[in-house]
Amino acid sequence: MKRLLRGSFLLLLTAGLVACGPPKKSVFPPTVSIQQLKLLPDGEWQLTVRIQNNSYGEMDFKSLDGQLQVAELVPVRLHAAFELDVPALVGDVITIEVLPTAQMVKTLQAVNAKGSAGSLAYRVTGSANAKPEQEKQTRDFDFSGNDFLSPAPGIPNTFR
Repeated sequence: MKRLLRGSFLLLLTAGLVACGPPKKSVFPPTVSIQQLKLLPDGEWQLTVRIQNNSYGEMDFKSLDGQLQVAELVPVRLHAAFELDVPALVGDVITIEVLPTAQMVKTLQAVNAKGSAGSLAYRVTGSANAKPEQEKQTRDFDFSGNDFLSPAPGIPNTFR
């Protein structure tokens, strides 16, 4: 009987120690937004895209695939492949160039004509491929966000 109790105690103690392993860090989808839009001379838009890591562990971002929609117009594709290590609860930026539609260009020109009183609603949706700190494989994280861009005072052809 003593032997059985001692064996049970050792088994419970071992199970308790195994459960005390390193804590698993919570992983949450990132937030993706446009930090800056710059009009390039060739008509393309250069987007500075901010990726905010909302997880409690570092994430290694590999790619972004989604859509950019301005106002209620037809969206354009956002796509970039990159290597970006973002620490826990921190954001970093990447640059993506997109070719806007003619209607998007007209809408942005109308906003630009209003000066600092103008603003352009946008929406980004898609997925970001990343590898969380304690995982071996990358996985896709869906994102969706909307905000406004306004002309940056004193910086021509730039919106923030």
